Amino acid sequence: MALPSLDPTLRMLRACRGEPVDRPPVWLMRQAGRYLPEYRALRAGIGFLEMCRDVERAVAVSLQPIRLVGSEAVVFFCDIFVPVLGMGVALDFAPGPVLAEPIRTRAQVDALALRDPRETVPYVFEILRRLRRELAAEHIPLIGFAGAPFTLATYLVEGKGDATRRYPNLRRLMQDDPGLVEALLERLGAMTVDYLNAQVEAGAQVVQLFDTWAGALDAATYERWLLPGAKAIAAGVKRADAPLIFYANDAPHLFDLTLEIGADVLSIGSAVEMAGAARRAGRRASLQGNLDPRELTRGREHIFARVQEISEAARPARGLVLNLGHGCLPDTPIEGARAFTDAARALAHG
Repeated sequence: MALPSLDPTLRMLRACRGEPVDRPPVWLMRQAGRYLPEYRALRAGIGFLEMCRDVERAVAVSLQPIRLVGSEAVVFFCDIFVPVLGMGVALDFAPGPVLAEPIRTRAQVDALALRDPRETVPYVFEILRRLRRELAAEHIPLIGFAGAPFTLATYLVEGKGDATRRYPNLRRLMQDDPGLVEALLERLGAMTVDYLNAQVEAGAQVVQLFDTWAGALDAATYERWLLPGAKAIAAGVKRADAPLIFYANDAPHLFDLTLEIGADVLSIGSAVEMAGAARRAGRRASLQGNLDPRELTRGREHIFARVQEISEAARPARGLVLNLGHGCLPDTPIEGARAFTDAARALAHG
């Protein structure tokens, strides 16, 4: 017997927690971005960090995908590096993070301030409060997010975005001064828990933790360096108030380890085979994903077929949130993104 139609917030929360839903909810990572002409118009003449601090523009950009591509959730406009500004780190975006002084010593780690994010980056929480008020009447869920400690550490140690894929300096420190790296990850982890809980307090109903560079590590290195911190964040976030989604980019070899984190939802990349992941996840976690964003260029019929395939493959898992395996690409056609959300709405799970 089919379930009655749920409102978008209830559908999202129930899917994340593995409870029955009428069909999977849908949103897209990087759904508010430069593939949208309306986003580019709002960004014209303003720097990225200034945009993150501009409450009016950030709220407007966050809401664009609801109307333009039919997303069923709003993720607030920000960057994973914004809370690090509150720790006393001097940086700019050119276009990725560029630090004035990369972290290479224990003294620099100890100098990273653990202050109340509500005081250091208050605009983040004003954006969330405004969005929650805007979305309440339509029962659209609001998603908060943060960068995982390891991903933040790669930028902090390397000093600029284009060096993070290989992160030679961080790898050297992991070998030569493991205590320094452990202290850095622990400090970033404590900041992340405080930051996510403050987002929940401000109105986020779901939160996602992004570990963009975790996939470059082998399983043993991940288990040694990243898994304990991820478990601590999952234990520290107020998940009774907001389910936690965990995303490790390009990490099919880490799936079983990420299951151990204890997140409510694992967001999986396109390289992960959905049916196998669903069998392994079972009742331990819901899944999110995992259409390759390049497939959004392939026409409405293809996208509808792929969404049906993903939905069927995910049935052994306790729940599914339809999403991409990575963020929207700059050349994503709006009609492709719209076809993806339309395809989700066309599903009927009994």
